[in-house]
Amino acid sequence: MGKTAFIFPGQGAQYIGMGKDFYEQILVSKEVFELASNVSGLDVAALCFEENDKINITEYTQIAMLAMEVAILKAIEERGYKPDVTAGLSLGEYGAITAAGVMSAEDVFKVVRKRGIYMQEAVPEGGAMVAVLGLDTAVIEEVCAKTEGVISIANYNCPGQIVITGESDAAERAVQALKEAGAKRCVPLNVSGPFHSCMLEDAGEKLGHVLNQATVCDIRIPYLSNVTADYVMDKEQVKPLLVRQVSSPVRWQQSVERMIADGVDIFVEIGPGKTLSGFMRRINKEVKTLNIEKVEDLEKLSALKGE
Repeated sequence: MGKTAFIFPGQGAQYIGMGKDFYEQILVSKEVFELASNVSGLDVAALCFEENDKINITEYTQIAMLAMEVAILKAIEERGYKPDVTAGLSLGEYGAITAAGVMSAEDVFKVVRKRGIYMQEAVPEGGAMVAVLGLDTAVIEEVCAKTEGVISIANYNCPGQIVITGESDAAERAVQALKEAGAKRCVPLNVSGPFHSCMLEDAGEKLGHVLNQATVCDIRIPYLSNVTADYVMDKEQVKPLLVRQVSSPVRWQQSVERMIADGVDIFVEIGPGKTLSGFMRRINKEVKTLNIEKVEDLEKLSALKGE
């Protein structure tokens, strides 16, 4: 038998209406939204379900997305399904931590509410992120290293898709050099700041104070850190890695390759959209990916037990 991983997407996949069917049809999921609201002081259900301008603002996006992911997770767990390992991209790592039982949903919501605020506050003027398509990773790393100003890799998403992050002027210079080096496309991302760059170190330090108040449990289900693309097995590593995660590159491709090498052959993407499934097709077409985004998607879980 192979292994199953639960994986969770990050910011960018959010949309109005996400998770509404779980809220309306599954009690344990509704309770998750209510918990997120109580912890954050926001009406998270309204934030997710009703037309508003806040859903795409980092301060609000993060708690909204995580509430949806955990609401779906709890519905899955209620049906008796457990992962062998978990992982999440950027914000999604908090979904992975919840699924692994490393922190309670309440503590995770407290941390992520502050994470969104601190990242929004830390956004300096002139920050940018750009997806670079169709160019070798080593070439992108070399261009970033040679470019004047603050510019670095934010996300190792999948073969042929790397995201760079940093100062706007430096990003423009890097994009020009990357196009000359053979990049097929360089697509500016509609984000509110240069996330996963050294410009966010202050936000990570502030987050550390919030994390110090959270309880970390012994790790029984391993999860992978974005920072190291390796398993976190010692609970003493959890908080320092989450502090570093805010300003460090997300090593998603490397994380997936590590899980596959260790026998994971079914990946269950939990949350809005199919971003991670798209990456999966570029990383390894042989493994199976299930998307759980709507209540009717829960029927796909029978594949986990060969039913």
